[in-house]
Amino acid sequence: MSHVLVLTVAPDIALDPGIAKQAQAALGHAGASPRDIAWLAPSACEIGFDGSHDARAAVRAALDKAPVDINAVALARRRKRLLVADMESTLIENEMLDDLAAMIGIHDEVAEITRRAMNDELDFRNALRERVALLAGLPVERMEDAAKGIRIMSGAPTLVATMKAHGAYTALVSGGFLFFTRQVRDQLGFDYDEGNDLEIASGSLTGEVREPVLNRDGKVDALKRNARQRSIDIAETIAVGDGANDQPMLLTAGLGVAYRAKPAVAAKARVCIDHGDLTALLYLQGYRREEFVTPR
Repeated sequence: MSHVLVLTVAPDIALDPGIAKQAQAALGHAGASPRDIAWLAPSACEIGFDGSHDARAAVRAALDKAPVDINAVALARRRKRLLVADMESTLIENEMLDDLAAMIGIHDEVAEITRRAMNDELDFRNALRERVALLAGLPVERMEDAAKGIRIMSGAPTLVATMKAHGAYTALVSGGFLFFTRQVRDQLGFDYDEGNDLEIASGSLTGEVREPVLNRDGKVDALKRNARQRSIDIAETIAVGDGANDQPMLLTAGLGVAYRAKPAVAAKARVCIDHGDLTALLYLQGYRREEFVTPR
């Protein structure tokens, strides 16, 4: 047995045992020699099998449009020692630039640029500078107001706390802004955060971003650097994100998870979570529900 097929659904519903049996049968029809179904939680199960990730496509075809996340992961080094996570639309529900833009009545204009950049239709660096320029003159106090509206993504606190409890290092690496990453880092208990730095003068945004801009290359560098500094093999890393600037990081990590990702990102991802919450990343690593650590 070299791989496991992991099935997950939304955490507040139970995965139908009939669907799990269908998946098991589909693996058999694909010649993958499936093992018994093992339940990790009412909303998640896994099935060991021989072969490669190709079996995932066979199961997806068999289950058609069932609202189930279907992913195949290698058994070797399954539990990861380093988590690197994007922030906006991944750890939090917000896109903070869009929220700031809403405060001055230009939400739709900025949100459209965000959408196109995250779907790989625009260069991230140029799109970031264009959006920030539109915020020139915004008082820092408005950023503090926006921070009060941050909405943590379901499952994020448990994901971070559980991995840390089992010895993993956790890093938040965002193309967003340090003003917000520091607050999310502290709230979720991340060990480290990295992001872009907005230029501020006389208590207001100047409309400029300080160099260097953290883009897709910066995220890959952060993944490799954090792994190297802690003597962690890349195979022992897990990364999660949703946008085009996350894609190279997802493809570099030992386990890269496209979480409720933009279409262009999901199309190239090896592992996708569209129905479960962020605790699905724990099931992918073989954690059972009783092993989860839930922060107080």
